[in-house]
Amino acid sequence: MLTDPLLLAVMTLAVVILGLSKGGFAGIGMASTPMVAAITDPLTAAGLMLPILLVQDPLVVAIYRRSIDWRVIRRMLPGGAAGVLAAYVLATEVPEWTVKAVLGMVSVAFALWQVAVDRRGVPQIARARRFDWPLGLAAGAASGFTSAIAHAGPPPFQIYVMPKRLPKEVYVGTSVMFFAAVNLMKLPSFVALGLFSLGTLQTSALFLPLAIGSSWAGAWLIRRIDPQSFRRVINGILLLIGLALLWQAAAGASLG
Repeated sequence: MLTDPLLLAVMTLAVVILGLSKGGFAGIGMASTPMVAAITDPLTAAGLMLPILLVQDPLVVAIYRRSIDWRVIRRMLPGGAAGVLAAYVLATEVPEWTVKAVLGMVSVAFALWQVAVDRRGVPQIARARRFDWPLGLAAGAASGFTSAIAHAGPPPFQIYVMPKRLPKEVYVGTSVMFFAAVNLMKLPSFVALGLFSLGTLQTSALFLPLAIGSSWAGAWLIRRIDPQSFRRVINGILLLIGLALLWQAAAGASLG
């Protein structure tokens, strides 16, 4: 795996995008796993990215440890665990092209979601307090599922949490804490699926310095360039990747 130049080139771009996302360009990290999955299989792509996330998470959690809304965490985390379990069952019971199709659909849906958010803002469905617990569980489950499939949990999280109008620091800290917990939940299922081969771990380790450096770069760049324009470019790339994954899935289904 370390000798595949195409994989190393795509991983470099994917890890930089993931690091910039952690550094402040929220949401663009969604493109990283589908990008790698376009040249390998979806489970291998997820396995390559998870060790990098697990190293990044404690650093970011330490920064925001005093800015976490634990009520949101308590409502969403049980659903998150259920979503991770559902993704594991899907990965063990269906052929590879089905997982690639789900990843492609998630990618396209996220890209279209970002377009809708840019135009109309986040839907305000989470304002009704009497539905807070079920909405929290449902959003947590959706985030856990999409995160386990493609490290792509932000949209359901945003739908539930953004209407609460948390202070910026608290919103970021709560998001960081929730997804750090979900990433830890993924670890047993990824091990059970055999996604951490020696080659995978060596490749992930190679990119850890780049992941940390690009996170710092994201924090620096967010103050100097227009994040909205940058996100639109990444979103366009994600849409194309999602369509390519759906095409690959269709080709796999016709052969299967």
